Formats: sequence, structure tokens, C-alpha cells
Amino acid sequence: MEATGVAKQMIDFQKAALDNTFNAVVMFQDQTEKMAGKLLNEITWFPAEGKKVIDDWAKAYKLGRENLKKSVDENFKRADDFFGGLK
Repeated sequence: MEATGVAKQMIDFQKAALDNTFNAVVMFQDQTEKMAGKLLNEITWFPAEGKKVIDDWAKAYKLGRENLKKSVDENFKRADDFFGGLK
């Protein structure tokens, strides 16, 4: 097998591993957010400003997570295009 074929297989493997790990982290974070939201709704003495801060923090975290995934996907595409063009 050519070196470019091996490199492409390695990139595909790394992308699949990263995607699976990323999806597992997303599921864990989403579940944690749901549990925290339910807990905060049950705590009547917790100030509304604090709940808003936590909600804003979760939104910022999700946006950062989405931007990271987008950037990683774009760079995997570049690597795939590079090695695909070397045939």
C-alpha cells in the first residue's frame, strides 16, 4: 500500500476516534446540564441572577464546543483533501 493510502487510513481512524469521543463528551455534558437544571429549579433559595449566570455559561460552553468541532472537522477535511490529491 502506498504511503498516502496509509496516511489517509490513519487520518480516517483519528477522525472516527475523535468523533466518537466528542459525541460521548457531548452526551455527558448535555446530561449533566439537564441534571443541574433540574437541581437548580428545585432549589428555591438560589437567586435568579445565579441561575442566569449558569445558563449563560452553559450556552457559551456549547458555542465553544461547536466552534471547536467545526474547526477540527475543517482541518480533517484539509488533510483528507491533501492526501486524496496525492494519488
